[in-house]
Amino acid sequence: MFRNKLLNIMIIILLGISLIGVIALVTVDKFYADESTDEPTIDEIIKYSVDFDEMTTNLQSGGYVRLKMKVQTDSKKATEELLKRDFQVQNIVIHQIASKTASDFEGGKGLTQLEEEIQQKINEVMQDGEIVKVYTTSFLLQN
Repeated sequence: MFRNKLLNIMIIILLGISLIGVIALVTVDKFYADESTDEPTIDEIIKYSVDFDEMTTNLQSGGYVRLKMKVQTDSKKATEELLKRDFQVQNIVIHQIASKTASDFEGGKGLTQLEEEIQQKINEVMQDGEIVKVYTTSFLLQN
């Protein structure tokens, strides 16, 4: 009889420790979970992006650049606004490229800088949302 009581007490203690362990595991998992779900999925990126027709414009140093872009926004409203502002986007791109020389595009850094400049300039005219990223989908530099 004494053994049965002792065995029951040991089982209760083991169940209690197991329960505490499960609660601790769930709590730690919840508080330290990876919060990478803030990044948009590829479907969301495509949904909130606008493709622009190919543009060709002269460089300051002579020659020309021909490029196509995809511009990612942060919302449906921003995408709709960007579609309406296509003429302003083209104007911004032309002005940004016209102030460049061919040497500004040597290496990938020049193109990345151009994308960032275009993003900043478009954001200056946007009212309903903002531009998240500018992607160059086609690029041709002719000296």
